[in-house]
Amino acid sequence: MQNLREKWRHIIFGVDSPKGRLFDQILIVCILVSVGSVMLDSVASIHERYGDYLYMLEWFFTLLFTVEYLVRLYISEKPARYARSFFGIVDIISILPTYLSLIVPGANYLLGIRLLRALRIFRVFKLMAYMGEVRLLTSALYNARRKIMIFLYSVGVLMVVYGTFMYLIEGPANGFTSIPQSIYWAIVTITTVGYGDIVPQTPLGQALAAMAMLTGYAIIAIPTGIVTAELTSVGRDYKSRMQKECPQCHKDEHATYAHYCDNCGTELVEESTQPS
Repeated sequence: MQNLREKWRHIIFGVDSPKGRLFDQILIVCILVSVGSVMLDSVASIHERYGDYLYMLEWFFTLLFTVEYLVRLYISEKPARYARSFFGIVDIISILPTYLSLIVPGANYLLGIRLLRALRIFRVFKLMAYMGEVRLLTSALYNARRKIMIFLYSVGVLMVVYGTFMYLIEGPANGFTSIPQSIYWAIVTITTVGYGDIVPQTPLGQALAAMAMLTGYAIIAIPTGIVTAELTSVGRDYKSRMQKECPQCHKDEHATYAHYCDNCGTELVEESTQPS
């Protein structure tokens, strides 16, 4: 029994073997089909003709994923650790909406969350090598968080100012029935969405709208500049750390988190030995 658990653990949690890759590929196909069936079921004409079949298909995949989740818990070396992991949480969340729909009608449409399970495609196609770039972007966003928060606060204040002035200029007679409604207009205008459901009618209001539009184009570049500057800084630091050279075999370009050489296993030096 123990050997059987180890065999299934290698297949389900690993992608090193052909069977493991095949399992994840089949799993991803099932996830895509199940999410697609839920999307089709939301179309009235399709629901009217094939609703019963799609409902049965939904339950089939839900039961299948439930069994898979229980098997993962059973074969896992540390079930509690797996249950608390990202994929463990996603796995349990992806099957709950169908059961919840028995109590709350329509909750099954939350099954779109199930698509998060398809993130396993990164393991299947060996895309985890690109996680270094993801870490760079994450680090840049984290380092820029205060600047971004200040920027968002400033934009929020600007929305209130524009909305208040537009309410005073146009008033309820032209659709600006309240300051919150006018702030909504300001947000739509400055973000260059422009729904057109509320439009200023007076020349002064149109002039203010023109200023808001120009402001919207001006502020688009600010967060881009903030993140770009942080990406440059983080990238420079990442590059210098990537140049850590192994004192034994002299291999460089190790990952940022590497403490030992991936060629000979020697402990890496802290500072770069490359010439500046």
